[in-house]
Amino acid sequence: MSQTTIHAMGEQHLVHRTGWLRAAVLGANDGIISVSSLIVGVAAAPGATAGAVLVAGIAALVGGALSMAAGEYVSVSSQADTEQADLAREAAELVRAPLAETRELAAIYEQRGVEAGLAQQVAEQMMAHDALGAHRRDELGLADDGGSNPLQAALFSAGAFSAGAILPVLAAALSPHAWVLYLTPATALVLLAVLGALGAKAGGAPVVRAIVRVVLLGALAMGVTALIGTLTGTFV
Repeated sequence: MSQTTIHAMGEQHLVHRTGWLRAAVLGANDGIISVSSLIVGVAAAPGATAGAVLVAGIAALVGGALSMAAGEYVSVSSQADTEQADLAREAAELVRAPLAETRELAAIYEQRGVEAGLAQQVAEQMMAHDALGAHRRDELGLADDGGSNPLQAALFSAGAFSAGAILPVLAAALSPHAWVLYLTPATALVLLAVLGALGAKAGGAPVVRAIVRVVLLGALAMGVTALIGTLTGTFV
């Protein structure tokens, strides 16, 4: 059933958003917390200069964005390789034993509650229409959209991270040095609250719970990093 048909019937499901929503929220959230935490940790060290704090923030932004991009590229590429290998094996099985593959498909439909005779008919029709596509969806559980593009996923992940990280860096750059330790985490917590609310709203989840969760975790991360920065700076 198409998305248009679903809307026409008065039902609007949000599960189709979970893929890009998770990637966007994860990237931006990581950018905010990791970069803000590093800035706070350096700023908390006794004797830290404004220049050192700013360099640390910029380095964290660039390094984090590149790391996110590389990780996403490798992850999506590995997943795509695995999916293609499974599809190749399935295509070979369809040529070697089409009847067995039809019975396998019918058994899947039976397990989902379809009566045995009807499941066999459906399996035969699906095999005649698009055998590999049917096994792709119903046996392997893969989507029909061909999967994610590794380069696109890498750029999206790096962009989401950078979007979250840039504002804490600007807050540190524009704040008086004596206030960096306070204004940067305050900026980060506001950003996390907004991000949590937007993500929850887009996904149809409870807004307050999402805000509290992300703000508390962000505050914990920055607090621990600030403590480590203070202790390390004192001993060094």
